Amino acid sequence: MPVSQASSGASARASSIDRDEVARFDALAATWWDERGPMRVLHRFNPVRLAYIRDAACRHFGRDPNAPFALDGLSLVDVGCGGGVLSEPLARLGARVTGLDPAAENIRVARAHAESEGVPVAYRSETIEAVVDAGERFDIVLAMEVVEHVVDMPAFVRKAAEAVKPGGLMFAATINRTMRSFALAIVGAEYVLRWLPKGTHDWEKFVTPAELTRAVEAGGLVVTDTTGVVYNPLGDTWRASRDTGVNYMIAAERPPA
Repeated sequence: MPVSQASSGASARASSIDRDEVARFDALAATWWDERGPMRVLHRFNPVRLAYIRDAACRHFGRDPNAPFALDGLSLVDVGCGGGVLSEPLARLGARVTGLDPAAENIRVARAHAESEGVPVAYRSETIEAVVDAGERFDIVLAMEVVEHVVDMPAFVRKAAEAVKPGGLMFAATINRTMRSFALAIVGAEYVLRWLPKGTHDWEKFVTPAELTRAVEAGGLVVTDTTGVVYNPLGDTWRASRDTGVNYMIAAERPPA
C-alpha cells in the first residue's frame, strides 16, 4: 500500500512469505472495500496505479487506452492481490485476471466482492512461486505494494519475473527507503494521520529503485520506466511524478523470444 497490500511469497519449500505480515493482513481482510477504513489510502491511490498499468500496457501491446476493454484477452496475475481492489478494475478492462494471495481471508473477501459485482476474476490462495513452478506464465505480472512485505525481496522478484511471458510486462509499486519515507510513510501515515494501522510497514524492508531494478533485471527483464507517485493534500489525490523519494512504480519487459 502507498505510505500496503498483503504480502505474497513462496511455496512451503522455499518461502519468501513473511507469515506475520500475512496474519496482519488476514485480520484486516474485512476492511478491504471500506473506502473510509484502513484501506482508504489504497482506494485513493488506485486510480494512478491503474492508469499507469493500463497506459503502459496499451503502448506495449498496441492497444487504445481509451477503449472500453483496452486489455481485452491479455492474461494478468496480481500477486498479493489482497481484497481485489486492483484486480477488479483490471478485469473490467477486459484482462483475464488471476489474483494470488497467501492470506486465505483476503481471497474469501475478494471472491465474494467480485461475485457480487459480476466481475470475472480467478482468485487463488496460492503463491507466485507455486504458480511459476507449475508452469503458468502471463502477459502481465503485477507486484504492487508487495515487495516491502516479503522476507527475501530479490528472490521474490526474480520468481515473479519468471512468470512473465516472452514479450510480456511486469509492474511493481513500493516505497523507497529514504529518511523522507520514514517520516511520511511510517511516522506520518501510521502515527500522526493514522491512515494505516501501526506496524503496517518496516522501514528497513523498504526498497530503493536501484535495488528493485537489480532484482528485476536478475529475473531476465529490462526496466523501461520508473515513475514516482506523490500525494496532493489539497485535493486528497495522488498523481504520477518524477519524485521517487517515497512512493514509486516501475515497468519492465521481457524481450520477445
